[in-house]
Amino acid sequence: MSATKPFPGRPRGPLAPLLPLLLPLLLGACSDSDVKEVQDWMAQVKKETKVRVDPIAPPKTFIPFAYARTDATDPYNPEKLLAELARVAAKSVNPLKPDDTRRRELLETYPLDTMRMVGTLNKGGVMYGLVRIDATLHKVRPGQRIAQNFGVITAVGEEEIDLREVVQDAAGEWVERMSKLELQVQETGK
Repeated sequence: MSATKPFPGRPRGPLAPLLPLLLPLLLGACSDSDVKEVQDWMAQVKKETKVRVDPIAPPKTFIPFAYARTDATDPYNPEKLLAELARVAAKSVNPLKPDDTRRRELLETYPLDTMRMVGTLNKGGVMYGLVRIDATLHKVRPGQRIAQNFGVITAVGEEEIDLREVVQDAAGEWVERMSKLELQVQETGK
């Protein structure tokens, strides 16, 4: 048994001694003989190609508007906008529009988010809801007006008070919005 092992990167076989002689021949075959043809073709195409760029149209001239009349209506006057909104409102008759001349009830002065339903009361076959505002308890029933958005109570249940509010949308039209006050249960500490 031989103690010498062949070097792992060294080629083995019958052509191994000829490999150093064949390597320069293989690299010589990769010379730039075809590159010259490609460069000649590119030079010829550059000579024959004519560059044509369409001219850019001249920019349009801006003629500013001179607003010099002082006796004319200012286009940015808020009164002009309010007058137009009033004219549009006068044309459209919306049955949902609340009566502005009606005297408001006490519970219409409070926002809806300050009210908490804390219970119910059945008296004479009529279901009443108990609503707390700040530290005061109020008894409410269906048909009663409540909250600042022209709300009317539509139903009183064991768990919630349903109401219909009338609000203006972004276009100024009066629309209905259904809301509810849910029963607020307080947990007692042990």
